[in-house]
Amino acid sequence: MSGREKVAVRDLPELLPPGEHLLWQGKPAWRSLARRAFHVDKVAIYFAFLLVVQVVIDRGKSAHWTSLVLAILGLVAVAILTFFAWANARTTLYTITNRRIVMRIGVALPICLNVPFCTIGRAALKCFTDGSGDIPLALTTTDRFAYVTLWPHAKPWHLARPEPMLRCVPDAKSVAELLAGALVAAGTPARSMENVGELQPRRVMALQHLTAAE
Repeated sequence: MSGREKVAVRDLPELLPPGEHLLWQGKPAWRSLARRAFHVDKVAIYFAFLLVVQVVIDRGKSAHWTSLVLAILGLVAVAILTFFAWANARTTLYTITNRRIVMRIGVALPICLNVPFCTIGRAALKCFTDGSGDIPLALTTTDRFAYVTLWPHAKPWHLARPEPMLRCVPDAKSVAELLAGALVAAGTPARSMENVGELQPRRVMALQHLTAAE
């Protein structure tokens, strides 16, 4: 295939230009997304606590309608959050090429966001115990994406300077290593990849310090 030919890549809105090729495509792990973005486990624990308290209060009474209502509300809340996590994971597609990152996100109104390597000032890696992980991208450009547009594919609580994030990526360490190599190969300015461990005490450890060849 000639280097001048455009290449079609699955689920991207347009052909890749000459000289650009696909390195990786993937989706969030929906179970990890449910726990860490939609906090399904915390919501379940919260309703379980309320239910236990209500059962103690209702002890000795013949009717336990309040406890029943709490149980139903808890199940509905967990089911809704789990569905949204599954739907987000199903409709999301992260793509890494040798020049940029493309994020196709959105359930009702899907959009594609382009993040060229030249706009990435720093990338980080936060690994979880199940092997999935988050890869937030700190941008150098003044043109930024809105936090509401990015969520849940944004670094939490960075509202003033939103950072797009590949969230709950399966085998995140391998994906981060691939991205680090692509940044160096692209000849962009100095980059760093940091690993933020989930284990306590939480520490920031240098994974790699990468400097592009001058």
